[in-house]
Amino acid sequence: MSTAIKKSDFIQSLEKGLKVIAVFDRDHPELTLTQVAKAVDLTRANARRILLTLEYLGYVSCADGKLFKLTPKVLCLGYSYLSSLSFQELAQPYMEDLADIVNESCSMSVLEGKDIVYVARVQTKRIMTIALGIGTRLPVHATSMGRVLIAGMAPGEMERYIEELDFEAFTPYTLVDKLKFTERVHLVKARSWALSDQELEIGIRSIAHALRDKNGKILAAINISGHASRVSKEEMIERFLPALKETVSKIENALHQL
Repeated sequence: MSTAIKKSDFIQSLEKGLKVIAVFDRDHPELTLTQVAKAVDLTRANARRILLTLEYLGYVSCADGKLFKLTPKVLCLGYSYLSSLSFQELAQPYMEDLADIVNESCSMSVLEGKDIVYVARVQTKRIMTIALGIGTRLPVHATSMGRVLIAGMAPGEMERYIEELDFEAFTPYTLVDKLKFTERVHLVKARSWALSDQELEIGIRSIAHALRDKNGKILAAINISGHASRVSKEEMIERFLPALKETVSKIENALHQL
């Protein structure tokens, strides 16, 4: 929708009401009528009507008759927006923060057939020969995110799925033994994270963690990937994994509040 609007369509009282809500912040959690009027450039009479209306609707409280403050109901306005987002859109800013912390690329994928499909990505460095972006498909067995996603399956379903996989060896390090691969996935299931060391492409290491909904079901996998010349396996586990876990926890908390 265009940001231009006809004067006859513009509701000034709504604009003023939203400005009054926005004037409360960390530094000004409580304000008098006079302070609100001054901050929003309203007459005391206008500010009073707006505050009383917001109080009636439950967005503002005034216990002592002098100091107004927002109520938790205001959060509903933000949650309405958040609930309209897909989980990958909601996760994007958290992934951007993670990429800044570790200075490596961060991605999110879901399972589709025998592939993982990228649904979100924050790239800091080009480390693979192929270009990775939204919609990129990679073989599930050779990726850390793939193992995390398989680990979310029910036991019988998981074994049947693994049995039907094509275990192509992309590098000398690709795990192609079905029995060993199944054992590895069971380990991933127990700890919710997986490490892939140059199994898809020489020089590329990644560590991934499960992202779960409020019922514990795996929605997606999130990983950090880096070049082996910069990042050792030990650093992946000791430095990157805690940051990855913290990011996943933040995303899950945000999702669970919707």
